[in-house]
Amino acid sequence: MTQNKTSDVLRDARRIVVKVGSSLVTNEGRGLDETAIGEWSRQLAALVRGDGGSAPREVIMVSSGAIAEGMKRLGWTTRPKEIHELQAAAAVGQMGLAQMYETKLREHRMGSAQVLLTHADLADRERYLNARSTLLTLLGLGVVPVINENDTVVNDEIKFGDNDTLGALVANLVEADALVILTDQKGLYTADPRRDPAAQFVHEAKAGDPALEAMAGGAGSSIGKGGMITKILAAKRAAGSGASTVIAWGREPDVLLRLAQGENMGTLLVAQTAKTQARKQWMADHLQLRGAVVVDEGAATKLRSQGKSLLPIGMTAVEGEFSRGDVIAVRDLAGAEIARGLANYASAEARLLCRKPTLEFEALLGYSAEPEMVHRDNLVLMGG
Repeated sequence: MTQNKTSDVLRDARRIVVKVGSSLVTNEGRGLDETAIGEWSRQLAALVRGDGGSAPREVIMVSSGAIAEGMKRLGWTTRPKEIHELQAAAAVGQMGLAQMYETKLREHRMGSAQVLLTHADLADRERYLNARSTLLTLLGLGVVPVINENDTVVNDEIKFGDNDTLGALVANLVEADALVILTDQKGLYTADPRRDPAAQFVHEAKAGDPALEAMAGGAGSSIGKGGMITKILAAKRAAGSGASTVIAWGREPDVLLRLAQGENMGTLLVAQTAKTQARKQWMADHLQLRGAVVVDEGAATKLRSQGKSLLPIGMTAVEGEFSRGDVIAVRDLAGAEIARGLANYASAEARLLCRKPTLEFEALLGYSAEPEMVHRDNLVLMGG
């Protein structure tokens, strides 16, 4: 493809997930690289504020480095193999990693938040939605979330495997426009340039192209777990929700700012499906729905013609049994399915909220959560 350029993807992206690997964060295992983290933090702050007249961005940082920093603090020179030792190193290193980002972002008047995730957080529907809500709230507050895998509690059976995968899953979670993977290479080559002088640089390709996986080598560092293959697979995963991926050299001066300003850098792996199209197609393709809500004529009109969210006050009945995060149908009074989307409330709660205004939610449920039964971003019209 030639019509999509790195400049277009990053210049137009409003929500960006940035992933940086262990070798960069810890300067090949020598300990947290204060200068490098300070530079990325400066750029993240500038993107969030919209410095230089550019539009403000929402940015999430997925950062490796906890185990490597813990190894340094514990005086270990080789990565341990025992899971309890890796967990201990992560626990020690996470303290320094979070403190470093908090300090460097605060120097640029930017708030930060530490978010630790496990695979179970994203596999469970309710925890998935809770994680999404938390991250979107932080972004709305102008805070930079710094995410790492919760290595202190996971084992090999539930690990993401590498933070490239975690970066892609976070991009899917928040429906990011782009994923930027910062690495110790300029981008993707047809072969390992450190071993093959004939290797050619790949400026652009389609995310998910099988040829990419064939040309990628194994892990390139003894510090981290990921190699170029994990980045290619992460780009393929991110493309599932419509996010394109850029793989670029993390030590390139002002790499994030230059990408956001439209400079062609690194390797662009283009998603073949638009972000909104991918998400809504996923909901529309659900063959089995756990339940439905019936809405009055006013709510049906707002959904069909005004692009509004579904509020409980417009619901007249709840059908079936479903959990928060399930895809449910939205039916009009005649029984026609007019939309479907992700339920913010389980069926038992939804029944309590029918015909009720938002102000009464806390009294009815004992807590106050989302004002919508289905948010418009999580809803697709079915043409009924």
